[in-house]
Amino acid sequence: MPTIRIPTPLRPYTEGQTEVPVAGATVGAALGDLTGRYPKLRQHLYGDNGDLRSFVNIYLNQADIRELKGADTPLAETDRLMIVPSIAGG
Repeated sequence: MPTIRIPTPLRPYTEGQTEVPVAGATVGAALGDLTGRYPKLRQHLYGDNGDLRSFVNIYLNQADIRELKGADTPLAETDRLMIVPSIAGG
């Protein structure tokens, strides 16, 4: 079963879990499973239009899904996704 690594700022929305096993044949389905179980997380990942927020980066193993097939990227049982929110400051 694929897993999703949850970054520290988003862990309060996943009951403090650092990694969550997810179901889904694609990245989009896995993220749907994650946000279905943790609905408060959805607003931090998706905009009002239903698309991933531009500052949320999703990596499959070591590859940015934007360089693959985005949400349609297929997943294997042993894959690991990481949510990496962009951080800006000044």
